[in-house]
Amino acid sequence: MPVQENVANILHKIEQACSKVNRNPEEIHLIAVTKYVTVEQAKEAIQAGISHIGENRDEGLLEKKAQLGSEPNWHFIGSLQTRKVKNIINEVDYIHSLDRISLAAEINKRSDAPVKCFVQVNTSGEESKHGLTPNEVTDFVKELMDYKNIEVVGLMTMAPNTEQTEVIRECFVKLRELRNDVQALQLPNASCKELSMGMSNDYEIAIEEGATFIRIGTSIFA
Repeated sequence: MPVQENVANILHKIEQACSKVNRNPEEIHLIAVTKYVTVEQAKEAIQAGISHIGENRDEGLLEKKAQLGSEPNWHFIGSLQTRKVKNIINEVDYIHSLDRISLAAEINKRSDAPVKCFVQVNTSGEESKHGLTPNEVTDFVKELMDYKNIEVVGLMTMAPNTEQTEVIRECFVKLRELRNDVQALQLPNASCKELSMGMSNDYEIAIEEGATFIRIGTSIFA
């Protein structure tokens, strides 16, 4: 079963990355990103020990959850249009792409209970990427305190798709420092302990810099 072998290989690499920086591998939550795969392949990942599933589209999330059930933790990791909040809001455990007050207001209005949210930050400065600029983060999180159904559990970013490891590392370091700044505010509903960063091509660097959630698609399902 290739998926099982791929998951085992990734878990081994997680252990190695943690060992380099004296971290506990149990701190790392592996999200299997299932955007481009079938329900059957997603099921294989769960059978291989995956307990977190990530989807970029509302239709994909609802389709897979209907067949796979509520046992895995469901993460919405794509850009979320305000008008689509109603489709997924009480179906997900985490939202990784909170980046504007209008979206927070809609989540707050539609949700039956507090939602674990990651604030998305554009640490690379690339125009193609969504997210707040680093300078906007702390004021944005303070504004979120007006919404009782928003729980800021952490920050999320995507590094550039580049071979330059130091450019990638700089993005992750910046997110960790911003996370520390938010934590220092000691705001209610903003524990901000988590860092969602690292994908198939850079998750080992992300772990070295403090990632607690990594989002892996290609390396699991290739």
